[in-house]
Amino acid sequence: MKILEAALARIKPVDPALLAAAQAKLDNKTKPLGSLGRLEEFGRRIAAISNSMKPDLSKKVIYTFAGDHGVVEEGVSAFPKEVTPQMVFNFLNGGAGVNVLARHAGAEVRVVDMGVDFDFGALPGLIDRKIARGTKNLAKEPAMTRDEAVAALEAGITIALDARSEGVAILGTGDMGIGNTTPSSAIIAAFSGISVRELTHRGTGINDAALEKKIRAIEQGLAVNRPDPADPIDVLAKVGGFEIAGIAGLVLGAAAAGIPVVIDGFISTAGALIASELHPNVKEYIFAAHKSVEIGHTFMLERMNAEPILDLQLRLGEGTGAALAMTLIEAGAKVLCEMASFEEAGVSEQNT
Repeated sequence: MKILEAALARIKPVDPALLAAAQAKLDNKTKPLGSLGRLEEFGRRIAAISNSMKPDLSKKVIYTFAGDHGVVEEGVSAFPKEVTPQMVFNFLNGGAGVNVLARHAGAEVRVVDMGVDFDFGALPGLIDRKIARGTKNLAKEPAMTRDEAVAALEAGITIALDARSEGVAILGTGDMGIGNTTPSSAIIAAFSGISVRELTHRGTGINDAALEKKIRAIEQGLAVNRPDPADPIDVLAKVGGFEIAGIAGLVLGAAAAGIPVVIDGFISTAGALIASELHPNVKEYIFAAHKSVEIGHTFMLERMNAEPILDLQLRLGEGTGAALAMTLIEAGAKVLCEMASFEEAGVSEQNT
């Protein structure tokens, strides 16, 4: 608990004076005011978060957190749980969607085992932070104990702080866990009070019968566990997942360390939502990569007041959207750093 408390105590609002200074620098570039739209927002925010008017985002890392879920017993997924460890091996071998798109973005992928029901042993490239071999079935009992939830949060915080120590300039989040759209829907339902049916979609592409099972499982889990929306750790412990907790911790750690963090889709945003419910200033360090096809994602983004960067009808997870969004965020930072000012280029400024 000490790591969590220390991180929460370190999270401060982003300095508005730095935001204003970065925007003033952008306004003096050789372009009409505001003409680069959201790229200017990205450059301004990156400068303020990193406390530098010349931010360098060349060192980028996406952390893909993996965990299994007891609720798959309820028939909520189109894939068997064995796919979770199989995909971890795929990540480590560089063959997954996130690996391809991270290479495109110039980012490194690091895989974190938070709670996969498989014994990997020591593998190159795999970060072992396993709390347990999967959560319990949230439809029948709490997914994890409160102590397990805190341990998972603190694992994510520590990963972010370690990244800061090695000079990583921007973090991305990703996930892998068969069944994990179920706890993600449960989390936003617990916080928002919106009906489960309105928040729940098809995940990996389940049919109508499986969708009904998924809705019933979440409704049952909320009724049995009664998560307290005023206590984000209680929500996480009762209806969350270990990889969701790891992501929440990474987001908290990034905010504490002053590192921008790009969150992927539905599952990553469930983690970021937990983090932002734990501390309101966390939102200022988050970039929402994209709008997922999962219908509950929109409600999460609205609650966090986060505007997604992309809308490409993605629903893969893994950190794929984060990789793509990183290219645009870095573009915004490069505009701030590399574009000539009116004076430097000998160009007349616009009339006022």
